[in-house]
Amino acid sequence: MKKFYFILLFLVLISSGIHLHAQAEDIQSSEDIEGLSIYPNPTSSRTIYITSKFNLTKQVEIFDVFGNRIFFRILTARNGKLDISTLKEGVYIIKIKEKDHTASRKLVIS
Repeated sequence: MKKFYFILLFLVLISSGIHLHAQAEDIQSSEDIEGLSIYPNPTSSRTIYITSKFNLTKQVEIFDVFGNRIFFRILTARNGKLDISTLKEGVYIIKIKEKDHTASRKLVIS
């Protein structure tokens, strides 16, 4: 019976390690949009600009400090201008997806 529990524990540990390794690879491969720039940041204006090396269409999400998505827009390839006038002063997380790559940054509005 002890041998059975040892084998079961061993299999659980191996499968957990494989799962964690796969998650780490997903994070590494999907991060970083080449040449990503978000400016001005911090900002007191109600407009920010988001550009990248290839300037492709971007999906932009903004989250509050509790992780709630409070903003979503699609930026066209030609227009990197984003109106954030609906957001209050504070600290946010901005997540940008361009093609197969994503990046997250802190956004400060004062």
